[in-house]
Amino acid sequence: MKGKVIRSVRPTRIELLKLKKQEMIARKGHTLLEDKLDALIIEFLRHMDVYRRERREVEAHLAVAAGFLTDAMLTMGDRKVEEIARSAPGIPDITMGSRIIMGVKVPRIEPDTSAWGDRLPAYSSLGTSARLDEAVSAYQELSLALLRLAELEGTVRTLAQEVKTTRRRVNALEHILLPRLAATRHAIEMHLEEREREDMFRRKRTKQLLMGH
Repeated sequence: MKGKVIRSVRPTRIELLKLKKQEMIARKGHTLLEDKLDALIIEFLRHMDVYRRERREVEAHLAVAAGFLTDAMLTMGDRKVEEIARSAPGIPDITMGSRIIMGVKVPRIEPDTSAWGDRLPAYSSLGTSARLDEAVSAYQELSLALLRLAELEGTVRTLAQEVKTTRRRVNALEHILLPRLAATRHAIEMHLEEREREDMFRRKRTKQLLMGH
C-alpha cells in the first residue's frame, strides 16, 4: 500500500537518517506485535474451547439439579421446600483477583471451596425427601461450576478485546505508519539524488567554463 508523504519532514540527509531509524524500529515493532497477536489468538481459541465445554456441562448439570428439585417439591410440597430454602445461609466468601496471560490481566475467581459444605440448610431428615438432599448437593456443585464459567467468560472477553486492540495496532503500522515512512524516505532520497545531479551538473558546467577561458 502506497503511503502519503509526511510533509513536515525536511528533505535533508540528517532527517533521512532519522527516518530510516524510525522505519527500522516500526518494522521491529510490527513483527513483535504480529507475534503477540498470533499468541493471543491461540490463547483466546484455547480458552474459548474450554468455555464452550464448561458451558455445556453447566447446562447439563442445571437440568439434573432442576430435576431433583422438581421431584423434591412433588414429594414434599412447594411450601415445605421453600421454607427450607429460606433457612439456607448465603454462599461463602468469594475472592476476586486476577492473573496474567500474555501480558494481559484477566479475572480470577476463587471461592472458598472448603467452606462450601458448611452452608447446607439446617433441616431435619424427618418429613423430607432424599431428592431434596440430592438437589441441595447438585445446586452447590452447580454454583461452583457457574463461578468457574464466569471466570472463563471474563477471560475470553478480555482476550477478545486484547486481540482486537492488537490487530488494530498491527494494521495501523502495516497500512498507515510504515507506508508513510517508506514514502517519505523515498521522496527524500529522490530529492537528494536530484539535488546531487544538479550539483554535479553545475560543477561540470563551471569546470567547462573555466577551461574555456
